[in-house]
Amino acid sequence: MTHAKSDQLFAEALKYIPGGVNSPVRAFRAVGGQPFFVNKAKGSRVWDVDGNEYIDYVLTWGPAILGHAHPKIIAAVKAAAEDGTSFGIPNPREVTLARMICKLVPSVQKVRMTSSGTEACMSVIRLARGFTRRDKIVKFDGCYHGHVDSLLVKAGSGALTFGHPDSAGVPAAFTQHTLVLPYNDIDAVKAAFGANKDQIAGVIVEPVPGNAGLYLPKPGYLESLRGVTRANGALLIFDEVMTGFRLARGGAQERFGITPDLSCFGKVIGGGLPVGALGGRAEIMDYLAPGGPVYQAGTLSGNPVAMAAGIAALEELSGRACESADGKVPPSHERSQDSYARLEQLGSLLEAGMRDAARSAGVPVQFNRCGSMFCAYFTGDPVHNLADAMKSDRDRFKKYFHGMLNEGIYLAPSQFEAGFISTAHSEADIEKTVKAAARVMRTL
Repeated sequence: MTHAKSDQLFAEALKYIPGGVNSPVRAFRAVGGQPFFVNKAKGSRVWDVDGNEYIDYVLTWGPAILGHAHPKIIAAVKAAAEDGTSFGIPNPREVTLARMICKLVPSVQKVRMTSSGTEACMSVIRLARGFTRRDKIVKFDGCYHGHVDSLLVKAGSGALTFGHPDSAGVPAAFTQHTLVLPYNDIDAVKAAFGANKDQIAGVIVEPVPGNAGLYLPKPGYLESLRGVTRANGALLIFDEVMTGFRLARGGAQERFGITPDLSCFGKVIGGGLPVGALGGRAEIMDYLAPGGPVYQAGTLSGNPVAMAAGIAALEELSGRACESADGKVPPSHERSQDSYARLEQLGSLLEAGMRDAARSAGVPVQFNRCGSMFCAYFTGDPVHNLADAMKSDRDRFKKYFHGMLNEGIYLAPSQFEAGFISTAHSEADIEKTVKAAARVMRTL
């Protein structure tokens, strides 16, 4: 593949944009080489400015669960934009999307829209502290909750990719109330509560961490977090920016049967546009301004174009059965299961094929998957937390990434990012990906 036009654009970008990119992981620093520039995406594919075509497993880092440029989302965005892109005044679409989220996620009784997942996580921490009148927050190493000062400690995503979990410019005082613990270690959580009695406002967690690659909660772990927080008067906060409406209609909390007090959402509910949200029990959410003492605001929050995209995405995922005529969500057995059954089927095919490819090539790989999220770690040991993930052979991953890119398969340019599948992917896409992986792994 040639990337002459991308190389020219990157050289130009370096003159005007720090690092040449507007989000660090895109710079390819973790894998070497230079990024390519995309000017078109459709379905499961993206095309770069040099005309190269790729099967895409990054999917805008998760939002494109229906594939790129889904016709119903595009139509909804066009219709909304014709009436005005933003008002700074309440509009009907924000009420519709809020009602849909509340009905699809049982733990959410009220929801506040934001413009990003980072904003949602920042706001939910302030809300938890305001509601409980406590200062300390527990988070887990490798879990990323946006570039919020108090949470950018031992974070995942781009911070981990560059080997600097703590960002410059964050005073130590801003993180003194953040307790960082290893994921999947409930004893560490109990010890933290024992050492900080009546001081912990809440525990924020990615129920399925997707910012240090992907690893799953051990059986009983999330249930134990629910029990410990409840016993100590603290709030359980699920950061479902990645997992919400992707692992199930009700997110990871539906998939694992856990009821958090508060949740953060993003990605999928924007239908590809910038949207985030925080929601939870009404008594907690009512602490937000204007009715409560916890201030939170956003000029573009709930803007009609983003709301239209989110409504179209959730309607399509739910088989256009989000609500019946009486405003209630139909029972699960009456709703279309096509979207999530499809994602599970494709994920299973990819997992089986990748495991076979690694085994045939004699390469040690741990392939972790949950629904339509996945990650291949180049290590022979199971990966349950950040310490396990760090054992992965990153030099081997670099070679694997570029080998797959040359095969027309685009994966996240970092060992420490999750991959995603959309309903637009086909069995043929999966087959091509697996065959490419088998060829590339034999060269590692």
